[in-house]
Amino acid sequence: MTFVVTDVCIKCKYTDCVEVCPVDCFYEGENMLVISPDECIDCGVCEPECPIDAIIPDSDPRADKWLELNREYSAKWPNITATKEPMPDADSMKDVEGKFEKHFSPEPGEGD
Repeated sequence: MTFVVTDVCIKCKYTDCVEVCPVDCFYEGENMLVISPDECIDCGVCEPECPIDAIIPDSDPRADKWLELNREYSAKWPNITATKEPMPDADSMKDVEGKFEKHFSPEPGEGD
């Protein structure tokens, strides 16, 4: 089992989760984070740290569509292990529906 980041993270990119990850399995895109399912040890410490509930276990039925996205982009984006400021519009974007279709960027973030 692993945890995955969902589209709730898009245009928010809170990084509270990366600071607590014992295996540094988070990767940074331009406007969201993903978890490498091959590196995640299923400890679950990241899930309660996300202030917008963007992280779910892969046993959650909603996770199916996000597992492959997390796998694909964790192989392309740089690793992130330290907390950064969220995106400027994070507070106004956290409850927006359908963010993937309108706002997902496949571009990499800066990492650390």
